[in-house]
Amino acid sequence: MTKVLYLIACAAGPAEYLDQGVRQARAAGWDVCLILTPSAARWWEPRLPELAELTGHPVRSRYKLPWEKDALPKATAMLVAPLTTTSACKWAAGITDTVALGLPAEGVHLGVPVVAMPFWSTALGAQPAVGRSVATLREQGVRVVFGAGEPHPPKRGDAAGFPWAQGLAALA
Repeated sequence: MTKVLYLIACAAGPAEYLDQGVRQARAAGWDVCLILTPSAARWWEPRLPELAELTGHPVRSRYKLPWEKDALPKATAMLVAPLTTTSACKWAAGITDTVALGLPAEGVHLGVPVVAMPFWSTALGAQPAVGRSVATLREQGVRVVFGAGEPHPPKRGDAAGFPWAQGLAALA
């Protein structure tokens, strides 16, 4: 049976290095499908075909229309990385206005293993809603894993050194 990973990225620094995460996941034996928030898709816009070629699947950043067939295979697991404070708060509040939030919000309640790896500053993480959101996601069964150095001091996050492998290991 093929292991299908939905790698879901929000618009935080490590999203610039999403291709590294895809390569690491593929090396670990995953068939990777990319789902991006609209902002993360905008960052990759000129290079989206490169990501589609790398994964062998279309990159999704918006909900499909009712009459459209789903273009991706069913997920075995989901890794939401990097996760921003905005997306964490929306997801925990049940706001699924993007496919990047809707898929893991539904998936965790359908028994799909979901891991989330935040990438945010201590200043943004200090907002009371953020801690409550992390707790709510964990209560729902999402495994929230903070990588080394996270949260990071403002403007000092190591986007290039994002620990994709740590998120992949958390799915095992």
